[in-house]
Amino acid sequence: MRSTSFHRSGTQLTAEIVDGDGPPLVIVPGVMSDAATWRPVVERLGLPNPVVTINRRGRVPSGPLGPDYSVRTEIDDLHHILDTLGGAVELFGWSYGGLIALEAACERSDLRSLIAYEPVSAPFAPAAILPVRAAVDRGDLDAAVRLVNTGVSGFSAEYVAALRESPAWAVLRPLAAPLPTELAAIDTYPVDLPRYRALTVPVTLLLGELNANAEPYGTAFDRIAEALPQARIDLLPGQGHLAHAQAPHLLARHIAAAVGARPRATGLAAQRRS
Repeated sequence: MRSTSFHRSGTQLTAEIVDGDGPPLVIVPGVMSDAATWRPVVERLGLPNPVVTINRRGRVPSGPLGPDYSVRTEIDDLHHILDTLGGAVELFGWSYGGLIALEAACERSDLRSLIAYEPVSAPFAPAAILPVRAAVDRGDLDAAVRLVNTGVSGFSAEYVAALRESPAWAVLRPLAAPLPTELAAIDTYPVDLPRYRALTVPVTLLLGELNANAEPYGTAFDRIAEALPQARIDLLPGQGHLAHAQAPHLLARHIAAAVGARPRATGLAAQRRS
């Protein structure tokens, strides 16, 4: 694994790269995650393809979000990285990264496939934005991590208490710093869902079985799935929104299967299963 840098408008963007042969698989993480968070999945993919895991803005060693940050900023960052890589790629996005990937896909014609694991869109947890911002503004990253786990992801206080005693807590604290700005960006971004129907690239949507029809991830998923009748729906059994951390072997298998299914014709790609 090696690191590389991309520069756009004076901001450094970085990624971790596993070399290989063929079209790259580009991974776009969501909030509270970075390239390091996705290493357990990358290590289990078993694909010959190069794998490029992006460290989005706000994640060391990439630059800060910037004063005019928005979802558009992330879309343009992704375009810049894909243009720099050159050629067609297999594109995967998780959560906020799924929204970024979908929006970029609507503006490109060179993708080979698109995989989105529980992409989010507005309205998304609007009640959590102000409390999380207040916690970050006063430097209480512990409170921010707690709030996003309880107020957004819906985990119990007992779950959060156990998480705080685990090594993961130290990883999550710095990732909470850009969180309120990212949540506000998601909640104010006007997604034009009807244009998703025009996507001709093969699309796979991944849904954690535990989030089916549940707020906020399942309902966000349903909005996007309805706008993508051509997509293939793939259910992750026994999982919620965090399969990359809780079942990386399972998620890697589903991602690899979606990439492997890429050569089929668009008509076949439109078949949906649950």
